[in-house]
Amino acid sequence: MILSAADYLAAWPEILLLTMVCVILIADLFLRDDQRVVSYGLSLATLVAVAGLTLLSARPEPIYAFNGMFVDDPMADLLKVLVCGAVAVALVYARGYAVDRGMFRGEFFSLVLFATLGMMVMISANHLLLLYLGLELLSLSLYALVALQRDSKDSTEAAMKYFVLGALASGLLLYGMSMIYGATGQLEITKIAAVIADGSANTTILIFGLVFVVAGLGFKLGAVPFHMWVPDVYQGAPTAVALIIGTAPKLAAFAFVMRILVEALGHPSLLVEWRQMLIILAVLSMAVGNIAAIAQTNLKRMFAYSTISHMGFLLLGILAGDTNGYGAAMFYVVVYALMSLGGFGMILLLARNGFEADRLDDFKGLNKRSPWYAFVMLLLMFSMAGVPPTVGFYAKFAVLEAVLRNGHVALTIAAVLFSLIGAFYYLRIVRLMYFEDPVDTAPLVAYPGARVLLSLNGIAALVIGIIPGWLMALCQRAIESSL
Repeated sequence: MILSAADYLAAWPEILLLTMVCVILIADLFLRDDQRVVSYGLSLATLVAVAGLTLLSARPEPIYAFNGMFVDDPMADLLKVLVCGAVAVALVYARGYAVDRGMFRGEFFSLVLFATLGMMVMISANHLLLLYLGLELLSLSLYALVALQRDSKDSTEAAMKYFVLGALASGLLLYGMSMIYGATGQLEITKIAAVIADGSANTTILIFGLVFVVAGLGFKLGAVPFHMWVPDVYQGAPTAVALIIGTAPKLAAFAFVMRILVEALGHPSLLVEWRQMLIILAVLSMAVGNIAAIAQTNLKRMFAYSTISHMGFLLLGILAGDTNGYGAAMFYVVVYALMSLGGFGMILLLARNGFEADRLDDFKGLNKRSPWYAFVMLLLMFSMAGVPPTVGFYAKFAVLEAVLRNGHVALTIAAVLFSLIGAFYYLRIVRLMYFEDPVDTAPLVAYPGARVLLSLNGIAALVIGIIPGWLMALCQRAIESSL
């Protein structure tokens, strides 16, 4: 395989990120504990530089590199910038938490950046092997992050569960990919689609492979019945790590679904098959996620079941099967990442050394302790519940409109009903903040940067909800230009 300068230019953001991870790892060896802020600053600067380089190199049409294995298209560019932004915000939120718990070290930053590199590779992969490599780089980094607090029994247990179930899901996914290769004789996504379109693929083997792929994707998204790991990992992982797991990887998972289901297996003959499977996953996810969340007293566990229900809504947009649905699904996953960043950011704001602040009771009387941050949390909970005029309402509306336009009336009604059930546990937090007396009266301690970003996070949930058209149009254009 002969590579040209154009190949390297297409992957320049990934090359820069990998180079900087190595630099940070080596530089951290020479830093004392009180100098770790240098590694932190380099990590943030790297994410900003990678996002900027992605924007500078963006093109309106897809560019294929490395003999068709890598694609740089508008959807990839937008998702990469959002991934870098989400990870950067997560690092700012996590700074105080990491310092208090001895996690503010080079390995934390390098693992986070390696996970980001895995996400970016997944987003731009145009080859089944590259998709799998990106997924494994992300997964292995997250396994290590969950277990980073080696003295914590909960973290170690969560990491073991995540690793074992993740290995099983990776096996299913790899087996499904091997069957797709056996049915088509191709590993490149565009060539797989071409073989299926001309009718020369072995349909029986292809459908079997599709079943395994959907099962693997269901695990990575945390969709029912492949959701078992989500509540335990969210609760057991350090909150700073749960914040990272619950936000940026969902953007990469959306790209993974688009690449393999829509671009490779999106032929009308297969569209019917995987759409039926996604309908089951979506309905079960919305049902189990929303109903199980009501019984939770741990906020991170509640957010885990909330994530499961939100992934059900994301799948609704995918199964709509047209560019409007894909655009709505992309908009939904971006909005979800924004809301999830804010929700976990509030837990980190209330946490302090020796105190996790991850129980619902910890939010009692927050309005009396800090009216402003109670209002920020209110905006975030309203957005997750889909209450207008917050952005969560518009995201759900866009997905439901796309599903209804494709004739899925019963599915739309079910989604609305489950969404109403879900509003209960979000509004319960608002009631605790405004109508209960505080259990904890300690002052809120956080770095100024985290306070400012968290305030902007909450305001964005309201402002984007009032004027959502620009972001929706951005997502729609990215999808239409890439497919």
